[in-house]
Amino acid sequence: MAVCQAFTGSGGWPTSIFLTPEKQPFFAGTYFPKQRQGHMASFGDLLTLIHEKWEQDRPALLNQAKEIVALLDRPQMSEGGANPELLEEAVQLYKQLFDPKNGGFGGAPKFPAPHNLLFLLTYYRRRGDRACLEMAERTLTQMYRGGLFDHIGGGFCRYSTDERFLVPHFEKMLYDNSLLILVYCEAYSVTKKELYLPAAERTADHVLRELTAPEGGFYSAQDADSDGVEGKYYLFTPEEIVRVLGPEQGGAFNRHFDITEAGNFEGKSIPNLLRSDSEDRTFDHLLKKIYQYRKGRCSLRLDDKILTAWNGLMIAALCRLYQTSGTEKYLDAAKRADRFLWKNLWDGEALYVSFRDGQRGARGFLDDYAACLFAQLALHGATLEQTYLDRTEQLRRDVYEKFHDEKDGGFYLYGDEHETLILRPKETYDGAMPSGNALMAWNLARLGQLVSEETYGPLAERQLDFLAAEASQYPAGHAMFLLALLDRQDPPPKVTAVLFDKSEAAHLPLDLPLEAAVILRESGPDYPLKNGKTTFYVCRGHSCLPPVNELPDL
Repeated sequence: MAVCQAFTGSGGWPTSIFLTPEKQPFFAGTYFPKQRQGHMASFGDLLTLIHEKWEQDRPALLNQAKEIVALLDRPQMSEGGANPELLEEAVQLYKQLFDPKNGGFGGAPKFPAPHNLLFLLTYYRRRGDRACLEMAERTLTQMYRGGLFDHIGGGFCRYSTDERFLVPHFEKMLYDNSLLILVYCEAYSVTKKELYLPAAERTADHVLRELTAPEGGFYSAQDADSDGVEGKYYLFTPEEIVRVLGPEQGGAFNRHFDITEAGNFEGKSIPNLLRSDSEDRTFDHLLKKIYQYRKGRCSLRLDDKILTAWNGLMIAALCRLYQTSGTEKYLDAAKRADRFLWKNLWDGEALYVSFRDGQRGARGFLDDYAACLFAQLALHGATLEQTYLDRTEQLRRDVYEKFHDEKDGGFYLYGDEHETLILRPKETYDGAMPSGNALMAWNLARLGQLVSEETYGPLAERQLDFLAAEASQYPAGHAMFLLALLDRQDPPPKVTAVLFDKSEAAHLPLDLPLEAAVILRESGPDYPLKNGKTTFYVCRGHSCLPPVNELPDL
């Protein structure tokens, strides 16, 4: 895709790249029709032209290939490093793109992009920009109210084909739902509004019910189609609902969820709350009956690959949901998935990309290591168990050994043991998921807070400086980098807990601020107990508060 963008100025699928036998690209394009359409050559015409050029003017094509490879392989360098002004520039871009009526950014199709919303919520928490909170809240509310959210079974579909979040592309992806759990938990933590926590819980319950392997790992996705028809599984007619619930309850259910004779998608209805009170829970007790009816009517195909990177994100999401809700089953599921990961996707020396039918896939890429490290930090935050923190250093060493570019900074997508491609890219742009480089920046910043600023601070700074070169072109496309930069510029509170009774550690993750970096210490000269009781030392940046005994005093 980078080659295609270099040749044409834009990207897209399908993409055709023509290469020399040495794998150097000399021509690229996107769609070519089967038959010539006006001035657009057919694919057959293109093949003929490529053949003629190759036979008659090969040196020109080879020179072009070398120039493109050299251009793409040239490292981006940031002159000013990770400038804090990038944060404000990104916020201004989000404000320009925001759709105040429907939520989201830009026009249709609209993707959830939860890492953008995480940044906006965190920016509001740290800097108090009310507009950031309003953009995030409007988007989260509309995504939940529309058909993007599955009101019958929980969970979010991949993206909205319209600007209102009404008509989704009906595929459900594990990574989307992982990140959306994180952002709805953050919204609840910031606002304490009732809508957000049920949205996170119902999404997690969907994953535990339909995307969880018996051994604890999480499957990748559910298909959009049933019986060859897109969305068939999710669509209803009013008569179906009345048949299941009876005239009185069925009629009220149809009115609440906008299930009508006219329909809103190809003659049938996608349940939604765009015209109803989204906080009305009157019909919750009827959802199970409709869910069971829908499940018996037709089925969804399951992509049962278990992917390391996506599982890492879901483990982190379930940890955050446990801290937000206090519900043990979410932490239990996160721990089970983590045990599955270390048993089946780690061979003692390396992570692997995937697991299916008892077989591991290829050796892991940067994203796999970065997401797994992210998960270990989340597990430590939810349990305060040292084991998870110890694993972060093991993974951090592996990332530097396998992927780090010592000369120019940043991390390559693949390691020395992988097949050599045309380029060895360093992915930095956040697409549907945060890039591995951006996730590593956040991981390093967090390790600096939790373990050692002296050790990890310089690593985090160098990674942020590397990412700033790419982010400076369009900072709104690098939300995870922005989160890491914000954590360095305006860090969350660091709470050092000195326990009188070690059993108290089990409850601390539920009682302390969600964003806080929490570490446990033995009492001693640097951290004595105050009044002979459990004592909390709280620092933010370079300022520390007097020690306190009671959590509310924090």
